[in-house]
Amino acid sequence: MADNNSSGERTESATPKKRQDARERGQVLKSTEIVMTGTLLIMFGALKLLMPVIAQGLINFSGSFFSGQYIQDEVTTESIIPVMQTMIYGFLQIMLPILAVALLAAVVVNVVQTGFLFSTKALEPKMSRLNFFEGIKRVFSTRTLFELIKSILKVVVIGVIIYLQIEGNMPAFATMMSTNIEANILKIADMIISAAFNIMLFLAAIALMDFMFQRWRYEKDLRMSKYEVKMEMKQQEGDPQIKGKIRQKQRQMAMMRMMQDVPDADVVITNPTQYAVALKYDDAKYSAPIILAKGKDNVAAKIKEIAKENSVELVENKPLARSLYATCEVGDMIPVELYQVVAEILAQVYKAKNKNR
Repeated sequence: MADNNSSGERTESATPKKRQDARERGQVLKSTEIVMTGTLLIMFGALKLLMPVIAQGLINFSGSFFSGQYIQDEVTTESIIPVMQTMIYGFLQIMLPILAVALLAAVVVNVVQTGFLFSTKALEPKMSRLNFFEGIKRVFSTRTLFELIKSILKVVVIGVIIYLQIEGNMPAFATMMSTNIEANILKIADMIISAAFNIMLFLAAIALMDFMFQRWRYEKDLRMSKYEVKMEMKQQEGDPQIKGKIRQKQRQMAMMRMMQDVPDADVVITNPTQYAVALKYDDAKYSAPIILAKGKDNVAAKIKEIAKENSVELVENKPLARSLYATCEVGDMIPVELYQVVAEILAQVYKAKNKNR
């Protein structure tokens, strides 16, 4: 019988593989409002720092423009080119720092939000985008409605902020005719910064709201049905790379557990440099000593190091160390033929411990 969830509701959270596949397609959690607000915030801070330089550039530009030095009796191509060059140069002096900061800020905010990501799959043509009914669904979707409400809200609130800023500074505008151009430029700059600060506070609230909405949409779009989760697990279990990683992880965990058991050993039998086998005898639980840990070369060195740190006796017995390493696994009881030699070693160890008490 076919699985009922093969085309059923997507009730399961996206798996790490689904998220990685989506990222490779360019589908990431991203809020344009966060990008815009972050960019404006960085620009706002930069403008505060660069304001003296920008103000001086405006003063120089406007001063030279209104000084009358460019007024000519006859306008020709030869005479207008130097004027245009000077005007363009003056304009670029003012705008280039602002544009450079804006570009850098946009890149930084995007990288912080999504990490380094380059995907051409999002640019590939899709026939579904040409589907009329799919287009109608997108027009009347929750996302489109949210974007519409957000845009209207921004226009209205920013308009109100600018109106209140202008209305509150009407007396200052009235006095500008009696003050010099430098003071007027600085005064207008202060007004702009004040309005920008209030707008930034509003945009930060919008950005937070947009981020929460985009995260909800992103998680919803990536949701999977139970059938999809089951099929993905089957595919991963059959993947040799996944199997290899699982086995490697299992070996690492087994190694960690084994090393944690070494301090509980009664004795460690060594080769002395090549093999090390940790033994413990608990007559209440086992009929014979058991292997707590075993290793060769670097692992053997680690077992001996932990044993020394925890005052576990090290006994050199090359044939026994080799035999235990070759015939036993961790958790096994020692074979019957080794009872006698192991019993003698344990007796010596217990005797030495009793003397030291």
